[in-house]
Amino acid sequence: MSTKVSESTGYGPNSQMSLFGYIVALLIVLVLLPVLPVFVLGWLVWRAFFAEEEEHRFEQWRRSREPRQPPSGS
Repeated sequence: MSTKVSESTGYGPNSQMSLFGYIVALLIVLVLLPVLPVFVLGWLVWRAFFAEEEEHRFEQWRRSREPRQPPSGS
């Protein structure tokens, strides 16, 4: 016994799933919006008291490329 395979209808927009995705994204934003000030305050406290100032990679590269002694201009 064989199963019939119908022809492909092609890819198209799935409006029901798109609408469901937008609704879920809206709910997530609405739930996380009141928590945003807590995250911002925590980030500011962390930057002020706990974060160490690190040189960026470009600055490290530039310092390693600088000559140790300035060239003499005689």
